[in-house]
Amino acid sequence: MEATTLSFENLHNHGELFANLLRARRQSFIEKNKWDLPEALGMEYDQYDTPASRWVAVHDQAGTVLAGIRLTPTTARCGIYTYMIRDAQRGLLDSIPQDLLYVEAPVADHVWESSRVFVSSACPARDRRRVHLSLMHEMSRAARDLGAAQLLGLIPANWPRWAPRCGLNAAAAGRVMEIDGIANQCVSIDLTAKLH
Repeated sequence: MEATTLSFENLHNHGELFANLLRARRQSFIEKNKWDLPEALGMEYDQYDTPASRWVAVHDQAGTVLAGIRLTPTTARCGIYTYMIRDAQRGLLDSIPQDLLYVEAPVADHVWESSRVFVSSACPARDRRRVHLSLMHEMSRAARDLGAAQLLGLIPANWPRWAPRCGLNAAAAGRVMEIDGIANQCVSIDLTAKLH
């Protein structure tokens, strides 16, 4: 099992891994969760998959993606879009409630958003905890390398059960809300203790 952080600068070094990540996202979000999201060529994508973002993939040696996450700077801009949580708060996304955060969505170099978090249903149950730990470790490492001191994410509301086991210093940043039948919540992850 490996964890790789992808960017538009290094995609060429990793063969089909980025396409496999988007295929695994399609399986997780469109097929399994039944979310109405854009797709093409068997891959899920959206307006936040731009050169500003990074993608973490946990995968095996053959390139089969077991888990993934996207990191986007809160300073990103592409047309009318910035980052998912902020755009939801601004009323640009119909599928996510505007009152998802307790405060105004930040725009700061040291804050990045984590989104599109998944562990593939193809991941064997015996490996899920190890895969999840690897995903959170690589997410934190990549975010720190990018200069992030804080991550803001919209994730399943069961995060208090697993975040401490992954070594994450996370706190609620918004109310629990149901999105497409799944309880979700915005969380803030403090990376300052990991900067040393």
